[in-house]
Amino acid sequence: MNEEQRKQTSIDVLAERDKKTKDYSKYFEHVYQPPSLKEARKRGKEKVHYNRDFQIDEKYRGMGKGKTFLIKTYGCQMNAHDTEVMAGILSALGYQPTEEIDEADVILINTCAIRENAENKVFSEIGNLKHLKKEKPETVIGVCGCMSQEESVVNKILKSYQNVDMIFGTHNIHRLPEILEEAYLSKAMVVEVWSKEGDVIENLPKVRKGNIKAWVNIMYGCDKFCTYCIVPFTRGKERSRRPQDIIDEVRDLARQGYQEVTLLGQNVNSYGKDIDGLEYGLGDLLEDISKIDIPRVRFTTSHPWDFTDRMIEVIANGGNIVPHVHLPVQSGNNAVLKIMGRKYTRESYLDLVNRIKSKIPDVALTTDIIVGYPNETAEQFEETLTLYDEVAFEHAYTYIYSQRDGTPAAKMKDNVPLEEKKSRLQQLNKKVAYYSEQAMAQYEGQTVQVLCEGASKKDDTVLAGYTNKNKLVNFKAPKEMIGKIVDVKVDEAKQFSLNGTFLGVSEKAVVTQ
Repeated sequence: MNEEQRKQTSIDVLAERDKKTKDYSKYFEHVYQPPSLKEARKRGKEKVHYNRDFQIDEKYRGMGKGKTFLIKTYGCQMNAHDTEVMAGILSALGYQPTEEIDEADVILINTCAIRENAENKVFSEIGNLKHLKKEKPETVIGVCGCMSQEESVVNKILKSYQNVDMIFGTHNIHRLPEILEEAYLSKAMVVEVWSKEGDVIENLPKVRKGNIKAWVNIMYGCDKFCTYCIVPFTRGKERSRRPQDIIDEVRDLARQGYQEVTLLGQNVNSYGKDIDGLEYGLGDLLEDISKIDIPRVRFTTSHPWDFTDRMIEVIANGGNIVPHVHLPVQSGNNAVLKIMGRKYTRESYLDLVNRIKSKIPDVALTTDIIVGYPNETAEQFEETLTLYDEVAFEHAYTYIYSQRDGTPAAKMKDNVPLEEKKSRLQQLNKKVAYYSEQAMAQYEGQTVQVLCEGASKKDDTVLAGYTNKNKLVNFKAPKEMIGKIVDVKVDEAKQFSLNGTFLGVSEKAVVTQ
């Protein structure tokens, strides 16, 4: 019996002994260890344990009978995937989903810590729930996700948001049944956040959003330690899933009729490097998945440092690996890249781009860029603009630098005035719009294959979906086309989307090697 099992057994025995009190809070130990750059940098080669036998204890199965839950999700695809897992666990406990927050018995706020604006939205959301807690004191409100891994955030919630019942982190989602039980039984706020990353837990239940596209997590955590990024602290060190577990999951999704999967990781390109004795990387995984009868396979997010020729070769072979590469550059200046801790140069990045383009001539390249980094000069920012011209990215996600407590960059003087940051962002966004428009214009008169996902957000009479290069296409067609890959002739190219005429179900709907 391990320490966690021993502790839980002791809690169960004590709780059973004192049921009459209806107050079990004294039996629960809540240990919170804040993320630490110093500790994180001392990461060793600790063995990652793989739990393939995960099961929800039968004693929790009826916990949610007659109750409902709602999960509000902020942030990246990884957070969306975590929400699917939590929804799966809650459903296994007997809870039913609801879209009405006033009707929910359990409300979980799955948070993002990547930028200050995201955190502000979450605190606003928690504040808005204070009235609900007063009206329905029995409602359980939980805060989870990346913000929960930050010491300052937990301290702020403990001090100012007594309407929150439980806080848990990114490494112990599989313990949601136990944490919920504590929240029901304890009068105090339940805090269970593991600073040391957890194991790899397989066979977690999931309730996926829709039945057309699916997220497939291939690894957890990140070891890159970019100086602006909180992710290595909130998500922990890199832990790869075993290849066969991933392949089996994708095969199961194919059997269920899913049309597209996206392989997820904070840095998918380093997949497999943490598993001793495994000579198997992302390129090998992509090749194996390319043999599965599923029309489209994507992967995100890539770090330029780990993008290999093997990966380029597999993508170039075609099949179901889409010719779209999202390759965050962040800056076009070497000095800025160095203080960002990106571990590559402008020259090496451009060399990688040229290798990708030479092997995959029709590739769609997109990127992420931060402007106004500490000490970034006007001349250095200009190099970002010239790099954008040289690559001619088809789209970019652009951001003003946002200081994150606990990162090395937070100790740097944020010496670029806000107005200057906004001006640089505006200049960059004009360039993004220009090249996006150029890329879209090439599709006019062409027939593209579109995975129809449903009605357009702007017009219920119009259907919408994406090409294999992630271009949004709007068209009119029968509702029966939802979930199918269809041919659409492009009539009009707009700046960030395409309008077209539906031609029919595509003969290229399933492409495998």
